[in-house]
Amino acid sequence: MEKQDVQDAVKAGIPIFIGYFPAAVAFGILSKTTGVSLLESFLFSAVVFAGASQFIALNLLAAGMGPTGIILTTLLVNFRHFLMSAYLSTRIKEKIKKYYFFLAFGVTDEVFSVLSFKKGPLSRSFVLALQMSAYSGWVSGTLCGYLLGGFMPQILSQSMGVALYALLLAILMPELKASRLALFLALASGLLNWLLTYLDFLPKGWSIIVCILVIATAGAFLTLNGTSKEEICG
Repeated sequence: MEKQDVQDAVKAGIPIFIGYFPAAVAFGILSKTTGVSLLESFLFSAVVFAGASQFIALNLLAAGMGPTGIILTTLLVNFRHFLMSAYLSTRIKEKIKKYYFFLAFGVTDEVFSVLSFKKGPLSRSFVLALQMSAYSGWVSGTLCGYLLGGFMPQILSQSMGVALYALLLAILMPELKASRLALFLALASGLLNWLLTYLDFLPKGWSIIVCILVIATAGAFLTLNGTSKEEICG
């Protein structure tokens, strides 16, 4: 049964690998252009393994933000992982605590989506094999991108920054189409960030932290205060 679970997980993980690899290549190229070393870029993906947050961290590093602000920003961006991990812990049939750290580390939006739609209890081997498929795509793509960045023209390497916005739009677009509230919050976040950047009274990079706190609080308030599904959906 365990062998079959691994085979099924590898099959389910192929689309995630295919999606992660080019995004990780873009991250590796950007790492090269921002002055991050090969080892640092590798450790970035191998230890952090947090997609969009890594792109954001690179931008904040380039903007001169300190480590405290970067850590706080990535913590807020990835706060949803607490909820995803808590849910998945109720679906795994083997309650082996020594594996919980590794299982939690490998949770990403795409991995969570596949696991949440799989019927029945989840086996440890299925979850770990699926996560390893995603992890290998992200880490290998990062290394390939960094090495490739050394041969690409500088203007082309710097243009890879658009990958961040493409990644975020790909995640947001389905929700924006289905929810007026999500569209409102996304537009409000962009407007608030522009305003804070224009006023330039916060330390470098801290505008995004303020945006996350303000917009997340507003979204929670609007949702908890009786915003019906009919009012949210178009």
